[in-house]
Amino acid sequence: MGGNGGSGTNAEKRPNELLGSWFVRSGWSKGELARQVNRRARQLGANHISTDTSRVRRWLDGENPREPIPRILSELFSERFGCVVSVEDLGLRAARQLPSATGVDLPWTGPQTVALLGEFSRSDLMLARRGFLGTSLALSAGPALIEPMQRWLVPAPPAPRHESAQVPATRARGRLSKPELDLLESTTVMFRQWDAQCGGGLRRKAVVGQLHEVTDLLQEPQPEATTRKLFKVAAELAELAGWMSYDVGLQPTAQKYFVLALHAAKEAGDKPLGSYILSSMSRQMIHLGRPEDALELIHLAQYGSRDCAGPRTQSMLYAMEARAYANMGQPGKCKRAVRMAEDTFVDADEWDEPDPDWIRFFSEAELHGENSHSFRDLAYVAGRSPTYASLAEPLMRRAVELFADDTEHQRSYALNLIGMATVHLLRREPERSAGYAEQAMDVAKKVRSERVNTRIRKTVDTAARDFGDLAEVVDLTDRLAAELPETAEAV
Repeated sequence: MGGNGGSGTNAEKRPNELLGSWFVRSGWSKGELARQVNRRARQLGANHISTDTSRVRRWLDGENPREPIPRILSELFSERFGCVVSVEDLGLRAARQLPSATGVDLPWTGPQTVALLGEFSRSDLMLARRGFLGTSLALSAGPALIEPMQRWLVPAPPAPRHESAQVPATRARGRLSKPELDLLESTTVMFRQWDAQCGGGLRRKAVVGQLHEVTDLLQEPQPEATTRKLFKVAAELAELAGWMSYDVGLQPTAQKYFVLALHAAKEAGDKPLGSYILSSMSRQMIHLGRPEDALELIHLAQYGSRDCAGPRTQSMLYAMEARAYANMGQPGKCKRAVRMAEDTFVDADEWDEPDPDWIRFFSEAELHGENSHSFRDLAYVAGRSPTYASLAEPLMRRAVELFADDTEHQRSYALNLIGMATVHLLRREPERSAGYAEQAMDVAKKVRSERVNTRIRKTVDTAARDFGDLAEVVDLTDRLAAELPETAEAV
């Protein structure tokens, strides 16, 4: 049983109450758990492991087992409960003295970022195969979210970087070639195109699987330049996995991916990418009705990338700042941010450097769509104000016109059609609203996005409440019930 020794010191050992709690709720006996650990270990090729009831008892008493047993226990309890039960949830790796990995206050170091990315993506894949949604995760907000994210700006200690730079000279000679790195980057671009075209529901698991593969590569010794590129790919994939999770309604899972993506972007030394990830987190906070948190995240993104982000990225950040101010009911600041977004965007095509692929989505259509949504949101906050709805209408109309010719961004087209429908409801023009909602449903059938479907349902419900006796609205309500029943995607 030499392969099962504990790593904890006897002086510090105390009963592992977290592991004990999961164990009691599982209904397993010590012998059953031991047999399952041994069976899973053999499947992994770890034939040296032979756990018995006394070993399980020692784990419960506080002994820290060596890998791969913590990972095996995480898998077994996750499968048992149908939610992500991380190694930290089981009270293992206690020597770190760090908050639970299910939260967002994580260590800002390369190796631990890799380990957490690998563990979370593996759990997600495992649970997705079994049809679970990972609902055990909690969503962080307020200071519990903002304060850890502010550490993105804290310079990383230089010493580990120097140590890792010496490793490749003796251990890894071109382990990952430039064509292989290029292929990883082009695959990420392809996934992003699929998401824009088809929504988050169709390819989420493929993105998570690719992310897991990249974390495996990051655990191998690589030249420093290769490691930084791999961290950049991991950050983009984790952001995309978070965005797709957000799109299908898995909000805590999305937030965890965004946080891990920000950690990876910091390891890559890519501040503009970090600011983009923070903008995705901000968008999620607006969606969840927390505009104050959204504004803090955007200001953090703007400050952190102020001297390195291109005009297209800066314009997008101003547009998101406007959305936050709109939802906070601050029209003056909202209008100023809208104006800054428009003025900065003018310089986007004149910029000397090529834009990274992750910001290319922010086109003239997207700019008009974001700014029109800011005025639309102001209209709602101001008690369904027709004045702000009138400001939103021409911008939204232009966005719809531009997206109609853009086959790549179908989800954005659907969202702006719905936006147009809401603007016409605010202006008390139900017939025109119903027409745009009908078009949105046509596009929604091609896009697997629970976010799109939810917004259509809300818009149609509002139309039915305010204009329920109108023939066009009655027809729209009937079509909604037939074509978009309320079922969340389990992906």
